[in-house]
Amino acid sequence: MSDAGGGTAARVIYDGHIVRLELMENKWEIVRHRDAVAVLALNDQGEMLLVRQFRRAVDALTVEAPAGLVDDGEDAAQAARRELQEEAGLDGDMERLTHFYASPGFCDEALTVFHATNLRESRLPHDEDEEGIEVLWMPPAAVLDGLKDGSLTGSASTVTAALYGVLLGLQRAQARP
Repeated sequence: MSDAGGGTAARVIYDGHIVRLELMENKWEIVRHRDAVAVLALNDQGEMLLVRQFRRAVDALTVEAPAGLVDDGEDAAQAARRELQEEAGLDGDMERLTHFYASPGFCDEALTVFHATNLRESRLPHDEDEEGIEVLWMPPAAVLDGLKDGSLTGSASTVTAALYGVLLGLQRAQARP
């Protein structure tokens, strides 16, 4: 039994590698989920880095910011750098943009979004190409259009990173002579 807040004990229904399902007072189903990160990366042309990949949970191809779970022993910034390397073969300096809960009504997964700057090519020593991941660079206007028309699908962290990316890309474009 764990304390799920407010002094109410919860009964564990399922305890897996990524999620844990608890039942409180025989009516509240609470998902305990490992924390995650997403990375906003813009190239010198102001284009935003996105990845296209198949996601089994939704049985569809999604277009997302590089993202993933925080592994044991990592902090969020380390996880963001690792995900950027694994999914796009890039590394950079990480600046924390925001931190939020995607679905606090039933899940405690916290998402941290980082802005990667000073991008450079980099692969982890054990890295192989992530199977089925396609790297895309999109201008801010195309990202905004994709968010509006639904062609850019992914997660709350992706939408947050995309909106930050659009704002930064537009600011860069306006600042150019």
